[in-house]
Parts: sequence; C-alpha cells; structure tokens
Amino acid sequence: MSSKESKIKKLIQDYLLDEGLLREKISDSKVDFGYQFIFPPGKDPLGRQVGRSMVVFRPKNKNIILVSLGIQISDPHVKALDSLEKNRKLNYFMDLRKSFLLRDVFFRIDIKNNRYEIMDQYFLDKEENLSKNSFFKIVRKVFNCAAYSNIILSEYCAGKIKPEDLLKSKEFNSDSNFSLYS
Repeated sequence: MSSKESKIKKLIQDYLLDEGLLREKISDSKVDFGYQFIFPPGKDPLGRQVGRSMVVFRPKNKNIILVSLGIQISDPHVKALDSLEKNRKLNYFMDLRKSFLLRDVFFRIDIKNNRYEIMDQYFLDKEENLSKNSFFKIVRKVFNCAAYSNIILSEYCAGKIKPEDLLKSKEFNSDSNFSLYS
C-alpha cells in the first residue's frame, strides 16, 4: 500500500473514530480499504440505536471514495406494499427513483427482493485530501436520502401496519453481495 493510500485510509479511519462511529474494517479483494460505521450516533429513549449501518470504501486502484447505505424493506412494509391497489408498489419505487435523481445520488433498486442501495462518491485530488467536513457532508447526504425514502414508504403504507410490527424489522444484510460495484 502506498503512502497516499495509507494517508486517506488513516484519515477516514480517524474521522470515524473521532466521532465514535467506526464499527469494523471491511476485508474484500475488490477494495483498497473499507469501513462499516453507524451514522448518526446515539440511542432513542428506548435505548435502541438511531443510526444506520453504512460503509465507506475505496475500490481497488481507483482514486475515489464511496459512501453507501443499503436498505432492506421490512416484512411488515413489504406486506403493506403488496396489499396496495394495482401499480401502487411500482409507483413507490418510481417515487424513490425520482427522489434519488433529484438528490444527485447513485442508487440501485431491487424490486424483486424489496431492497435498494444509495451511494455517493468523492473523487480525490492528487494529494488525496478529504476534509472532515466534506466527508461528513457525503455521509449526511446518503443518510438523508435514506431517511426521506422511509418517509415516502410511510406515506404509501399509512394505515396498513401495526406499530408493534415495526419493532420486528431486520437490518439490511451487508453479506448479500448487493452493491453497485459488485
């Protein structure tokens, strides 16, 4: 690993550690380095984590940093979407696409498996500098797109889900090999 790769790797690791967000390193032959982290930090009044699991990584031999968040729609929401009138589920995914396009993020939607990924990128300059502020602007942009997508989902599923069913939902499985770059 060159000194520049070590520099940007350490810089991002330090940013995540400084904010108490880093969870684990990603080991994958397709990336120079990667980290899984939780954003934003904190817990709700019931003690549950409020943040989402996200990843930041640098693809092998690329001068780019990618920040990604995968969303698996919960079973109660899938059942609610499936119970909607004709084409309403498809309308939901079309509204997601429009939202992501307007927010200028990359995305991949898997309607069949009720999941999607939101990603943004940052091209590194020759010195491979990335300020903490720039890094967290990217993180917030991806997170806010996910938060807004949940608002859209809630609007489509309004009145079709019991609150207690939402507590049973699962996190997106990062082992699913579902990525724009896989």
